[in-house]
Amino acid sequence: MKSILATALATAMLLSATTAFAGGPVVVEEEAEVVAEKPASSIGILPLLLIPIILCVALCGGDDDEQTPEPVDSVAP
Repeated sequence: MKSILATALATAMLLSATTAFAGGPVVVEEEAEVVAEKPASSIGILPLLLIPIILCVALCGGDDDEQTPEPVDSVAP
């Protein structure tokens, strides 16, 4: 009875040892830290609004010439 029990125990240990390494070693790779990039539109909307306003002021400009009213001839009929 001891030989049957010893054989069964040895067979059980042999089967459990082979299934423990069936998948191969587990390799854990450490992941690199992912840095999120800023979107290209992070400059904001204020500079985008200021550019057309500055261009309009520069191109339209104010007239510095004073206009003198033309004299009206007062001719009586």
